[in-house]
Amino acid sequence: MKETPLYQVHLRHGGRMVEFAGYALPLQYTSIREEHLAVRRGVGVFDVSHMGEFFIRGAEALPFLQWATVNDVGRLKVGRAQYSMLPNAKGGVVDDIYLYRLGEEEYLMVVNAANIAKDWAHLKGQAQGFRVELEDRSEATALLALQGSKAAGLLQTLTEADLAAKKKNDVFRAKVAGKEALLARTGYTGEDGFEIFLAPEDAEAVFEALLEGGATPCGLGARDTLRLEAGFPLYGHELTENTNPLCTPWAWVVKRGKDFLGKEVMLASPCKERLIGLVLEAGIPREGYPVFAGEERVGRVTSGGFSPLLEKGIALAYVAEGVEGPFSVEVRGRKIPASLSPLPFVPLK
Repeated sequence: MKETPLYQVHLRHGGRMVEFAGYALPLQYTSIREEHLAVRRGVGVFDVSHMGEFFIRGAEALPFLQWATVNDVGRLKVGRAQYSMLPNAKGGVVDDIYLYRLGEEEYLMVVNAANIAKDWAHLKGQAQGFRVELEDRSEATALLALQGSKAAGLLQTLTEADLAAKKKNDVFRAKVAGKEALLARTGYTGEDGFEIFLAPEDAEAVFEALLEGGATPCGLGARDTLRLEAGFPLYGHELTENTNPLCTPWAWVVKRGKDFLGKEVMLASPCKERLIGLVLEAGIPREGYPVFAGEERVGRVTSGGFSPLLEKGIALAYVAEGVEGPFSVEVRGRKIPASLSPLPFVPLK
């Protein structure tokens, strides 16, 4: 397993280490519930240095990214970021990404850790014919995610940047605890917060400064329950190479007024299933559990778990198009009634 620059720090603070996307990362430090609630009610910090970072530069960086992603990069001003996806030629999803515009001809793309090699090969292939330079700095970049309602207040004590002037999806350079960093007001929890891109050798000092400032160290377990409560997708679960994003709650990210790879196939493909949110009366749903409407099996759970805020089991599930329920989820051989829920599952600030 690969180690992030904070591996020894995690051990020192009691992190329970597991393998994820080829990296040794903390599943939890104390408990998933405690870390989850720390983010919802205060502030937590995650080591997400396993994520991939690609820099795209050049005179044709914009037209290249317009072709290679589904969102409208032309609307992205310098210092702003957007959620997007990399489409494939068959109208599916190579990965879901975040794109940051750092300069007139410079962008940063953050990709999922498990897809770094695949995404890199895909982008290199699509870049043929464009005057553009691609650089993979995944191994040379540490990334921390500071999340929660108190994140800005804590971070403000460690930087001279005026965080009150920064909006969601702003990206900017500043020093944090005396270390040079790229900061973005983005995240994967549904809460306010900042992602902090650093040189690997600076990660430990900034992580420790955030803990000293009151942040709770959080692991992969809480990251997953937080994103599930927020109704966010996880690649390989809600999104795959065969998923038409127009058949998901994230169809808004696909901008039909521009050309992109696989557009005609994507627009022409009918939606055979749709993704819904379910709250169970009892039990905890897990990936792969069958979903029923009456006695008919109509779908499957793609992500499921226990919501610390609702204190109930929640799930994202694909069900056949046109089926309205009532639904149930089979949990360990028992059909548990499940009610439809809008996304996110919980109110978010």
